[in-house]
Amino acid sequence: MTTARILDFIKTRRPEGPCLVVDLDVVRDNFTAFRHALPDSAIYYAVKANPAPEILKLLAAMGSSFDCASVAEIQMALDAGATADRISFGNTIKKERDVARAHALGVGLFAVDSHEEVEKISRAAPGAKVFCRVLTDGEGAEWPLSRKFGCVPQMAVDVLVYAHQLGLESYGVSFHVGSQMTKVDAWDSALADARRVFAQLAKQGIHLQMVNMGGGFPTKYLRDVPSAEAYGQAIFASLRKHFGNNLPKTIIEPGRGMVGNAGVIKAEVVLVSKKSDNDNHRWIFLDIGKFGGLAETMDEAIRYPIRTERDQDAMEPCVLAGPTCDSADVLYEKNMYPLPVTLTIGDEVLIEGTGAYTTTYSAVAFNGFEPLKAYVI
Repeated sequence: MTTARILDFIKTRRPEGPCLVVDLDVVRDNFTAFRHALPDSAIYYAVKANPAPEILKLLAAMGSSFDCASVAEIQMALDAGATADRISFGNTIKKERDVARAHALGVGLFAVDSHEEVEKISRAAPGAKVFCRVLTDGEGAEWPLSRKFGCVPQMAVDVLVYAHQLGLESYGVSFHVGSQMTKVDAWDSALADARRVFAQLAKQGIHLQMVNMGGGFPTKYLRDVPSAEAYGQAIFASLRKHFGNNLPKTIIEPGRGMVGNAGVIKAEVVLVSKKSDNDNHRWIFLDIGKFGGLAETMDEAIRYPIRTERDQDAMEPCVLAGPTCDSADVLYEKNMYPLPVTLTIGDEVLIEGTGAYTTTYSAVAFNGFEPLKAYVI
């Protein structure tokens, strides 16, 4: 959402070129909402969503832990004030030397989804805690995840038995229901799978302690989404349903839900044109596109709210595209975007809900365009 603080910053600072402005007050409110919604779950912020130092420092000071995908992200979390025991190396695909480096920095919690990854960790981080990621179907997510991460529940059992045999602490399981998940009950079937893994390992004398319930918590784009409280109630009900009174330790990993609505991208209209005299639809080109930070418009999965100073005028659908010399740099064409008929070259637009997965997806000087600038206020 465009807060008064963001509007004032853009008006007074007049930053040149496309830029992201993030309001830390919104991040603070989001963290508080998650803490109240799931008070017994540890919050591990997904650093990949937006690793701005100001965001990490705020969250570290508020007591957040951190889900990191690389040694570089681990170092960012440490630099922000987090201690190593508040960091999870949550990527299931790690070089052995990176596992060793993370372990040397004090990190003791690692994600796995294969026997081969377990072997790496047993060599590079002996005695560490591991949790195995279980595949989910992602039904209902606006940005579903592929089968790249995780394994089927029965393999998760085998992987965690193997980890135990190699001297690691088989600590728990994890899953991810898919990004921008708008179904509050989406965690139920995954928690049922987690419970079955717990039960099968208990029969072999291995007692898991933790369920990492991942991210997936949405931010508002063009449609309202359930509140953090609604997700908390549904998830807690599923935990009680499947685990009874013997609840495990739990982790959540909000990324988009933590910072998405805290950011707004200021962009500019570069060109308004048509493809023929008989074309009923305008093409509107912005100075930002898929390669400048809006990669999540791929397949038109994420539809951002776009505001202009001409929104009181008549609206017509248009094709929206970016500025690069790549024909794939089209944001919305199959489902055209309604924008004011009076919108013209040089007009500014505000793209809301862009606090997550924008700067981190921005290409480095593709076609000579600068990476997306970011300001945190």
